[in-house]
Amino acid sequence: MSDLILSTATRFLMPLFLTFAVFLLLRGHNEPGGGFIAGLVAAAGFALYSLAYSPGRMLQLLRVGPRTLIGWGLLLAAVSGLPALAAGMPFLTALWAKVHIPGLVNLKVGSPLIFDVGVFLVVVGVVLTVVVALQEEEV
Repeated sequence: MSDLILSTATRFLMPLFLTFAVFLLLRGHNEPGGGFIAGLVAAAGFALYSLAYSPGRMLQLLRVGPRTLIGWGLLLAAVSGLPALAAGMPFLTALWAKVHIPGLVNLKVGSPLIFDVGVFLVVVGVVLTVVVALQEEEV
């Protein structure tokens, strides 16, 4: 059953949810935010889409299965600690590098961002696995 108001609102809200999730993800190592809350916001956007349309359409939009996201997220989170080991430091010690593209960007990028992206993917995958399971059980 499709609701016109919900489906119309979802088309406008989904990009806002995902944009805000990216904002939270990127500012997480300096200020409040990070992979966990960004993952919850992104998953809320996909869950809203799933409610407005269907779990199948949401999975088509996602293009990758939620369980695949969980696996990649765990892999990224684990890999983020390897540069510290290679540098002779304890596992998951934060390492930073400056990225400078003249006229475009001047950023400090570090292993915590890689870890946060891994957490983000795990949270999105877990929440969407639960959402899809609950919606399929409902039918």
